[in-house]
Amino acid sequence: MRRTRSHWLLPLSVLVALLLGLLPLPAGLQPLRPYWLALVVAYWVIEDSGNAGLGFAFLAGLLGDLAFGGLLGEQALRLTIMAFILQRFRNQLRFFPMAQQALAIGGLLLNDRVVTAAIHVALGAPQLPWMFWLAPVLGMLLWAPLFVLLDALRLVRRVR
Repeated sequence: MRRTRSHWLLPLSVLVALLLGLLPLPAGLQPLRPYWLALVVAYWVIEDSGNAGLGFAFLAGLLGDLAFGGLLGEQALRLTIMAFILQRFRNQLRFFPMAQQALAIGGLLLNDRVVTAAIHVALGAPQLPWMFWLAPVLGMLLWAPLFVLLDALRLVRRVR
């Protein structure tokens, strides 16, 4: 048996993250929507830094801006900041136990919310509801299952 890398998984995972972000939710649950695109970008920056870096995060953010119809460049900025921090601490994060990794991702998602709030303040846009701050907790809880799923798909075993 040998392991082969699945090159189709990176673009497919970004597409699925975009689709999950577009999935309609009831108005009361909308602020709790996890930032799927950030979770997927975080996985790829941590696990495949050769193919996923700051440029990848910026392009994924631009796709998110276009798909979600927000301010052009906002998600690109947010994801690039997150990818920069992840690249800086990538070597440590890779060897953290899954619970510590999830806490670190939760911190990064919380930082993303702070950046979003700062952008809203700078532009004079209305602030988002308080439930908006709970979404990083949900993203933190989803990190382990998402990581395991993407890792299993990324490293497929083939018998030859």
